[in-house]
Amino acid sequence: MSKVRFARGFDAQNANKALRKCDPELATWIKRIGPLGDSAGWKKSFDPVDALARAILYQQLSGKAASTIVGRLEVAIGSTRLHCDTLSNIDDAGMRACGVSGNKTLALRDLMQREAAGEIPTTRRMATMENDEIIAALVPIRGIGRWTVEMMLMSRLGRQDILPIDDLGIRRGIQILRQLPEMPKPKEAAQLGEAWAPWRTQASFYLWRISDFSAAEKTPVKRSQS
Repeated sequence: MSKVRFARGFDAQNANKALRKCDPELATWIKRIGPLGDSAGWKKSFDPVDALARAILYQQLSGKAASTIVGRLEVAIGSTRLHCDTLSNIDDAGMRACGVSGNKTLALRDLMQREAAGEIPTTRRMATMENDEIIAALVPIRGIGRWTVEMMLMSRLGRQDILPIDDLGIRRGIQILRQLPEMPKPKEAAQLGEAWAPWRTQASFYLWRISDFSAAEKTPVKRSQS
């Protein structure tokens, strides 16, 4: 029996239609914010190892600072592809010279070792894996947590039913949407989010924007896989 294959991306219009029908409060925000979706990201070529390496490098840094470090690293290794075979062209001292911290260097080396051992699923393999299977395969990598993998599932693989409950923007968005006195804890956020299944990814895109609106910000939330 062949495994189910998961397409990259989903129909945002269908998602919005379903969300408006099941949640009048969210429907009001969907009308206010307008169309959302990440179809451009879903159509881009996707290399899991390179994406994970960049996610590690971007952690806890501004986009500009991280971009500068990545640019230096690409020059140093002579490639725009961050992989075991290219990152092996630079030693730890060279990474430090590029601005890569010691912890991130260790994380990149761990990623390299796991790639060499065949532990990182390819995009073709991921297409037959459930969300939780992908998360379980990638979170053992040093420096990679559940949130980072969820961003990959949403923004790069286009999985339609992801709600990253550890994300403060998501929980703040739920607080505003439901007019709660306090930001919900992750467990409560998960329970409240069950109403949006199987379109929780699209609901998440709106929750981030709702959170942005509350802070009087017009720039979408920056995610590591953006």
